[in-house]
Amino acid sequence: MFEFLLRMGDNTLVLGHRVSEWCGHSPVLEEDIALANISLDLIGQTRMWLGLAGEIEGKGRDADALAFRRDAWDFHNLLICERPNRDYGHTLMRQFLFDLWHHERLADLCLSEEGRVAEIAAKCVKEADYHLERSKDLIVRLGDGTSESHEKMQAALEALWPYVGEMFTDDEVDTAMKEVGIAPLPSRQRPRYDAALNAILSKATLARPESDFTHRGGRYGTHTEDLGHMLAQMQFLQRAYPDARW
Repeated sequence: MFEFLLRMGDNTLVLGHRVSEWCGHSPVLEEDIALANISLDLIGQTRMWLGLAGEIEGKGRDADALAFRRDAWDFHNLLICERPNRDYGHTLMRQFLFDLWHHERLADLCLSEEGRVAEIAAKCVKEADYHLERSKDLIVRLGDGTSESHEKMQAALEALWPYVGEMFTDDEVDTAMKEVGIAPLPSRQRPRYDAALNAILSKATLARPESDFTHRGGRYGTHTEDLGHMLAQMQFLQRAYPDARW
């Protein structure tokens, strides 16, 4: 269960930090505010997941310790969460692909037999619902917009598609969570994900990539160098001034 909670918390922590990198740099003020709020939502969810993980571990580590005192190889997030922002279309496509998975995952976890997991999921799914509605709308508007916006969104989809398959890869941790009623297998989500994805891409006039090639390894501790660079920024204060207090 500790591993499962780390996965949930690391996803939102890493993506939340990535999204926060747009603060003060977004194309328009409204988007700057929207992305800052999404980042805060994700970090808030992280505190709940990692807080419970620390409690389950029982070694005195709280959410801050788990966030700021682990190195890259100890993180268990999906690889798509740590991908660089690149251009704005790439950021929006990454968010949409994650939001579609995240919303369905949280909806399933609301039915968990572990009360604390169900409680956290019920709080998070309300925010995830807004995140998904927003990202869906932008994907459609930009995909079916100008020729330039369409090309950029299609290119972003092609670049990020290899990271989608990992979301639905089952392993021994997932099997253990299913057996005790904490969480269903990730693979169970794939049909619902595909159906929703295909409908939205159709409205956006975007072509779903045909390649089945999949990057795997984020949840298992095998990351790209992007995460190491990101953690150097995210954990700078804790590394420079250990145990500092305001």
